[in-house]
Amino acid sequence: MAKYVGLDQDRHGMTPLGRTVLDARVFGLIPETQDCANWDAGQMQALMSKVDQLWDQYGNVPSALPPELADRHKRVYAEAIARAKARGWDAELDDND
Repeated sequence: MAKYVGLDQDRHGMTPLGRTVLDARVFGLIPETQDCANWDAGQMQALMSKVDQLWDQYGNVPSALPPELADRHKRVYAEAIARAKARGWDAELDDND
């Protein structure tokens, strides 16, 4: 069974699984030091389901988050975007470009 490489080893970290890890950090489902390296598909799916349930409460809109979560979201994503850009990620391109 394939295992997730982890956010730190993900190509640029802005993949769907990478975003799941970031969102799980935002919602406090995992510590900010957890990158989910070597998690199997079942573990990642369970995490994704929990993240999706939490996002549903806020209409999947970051601006609808309460202040504490909104602040954490801004910080976590700002750090991740800076790291991704340093690895060559371009927000204008999708993963196939």
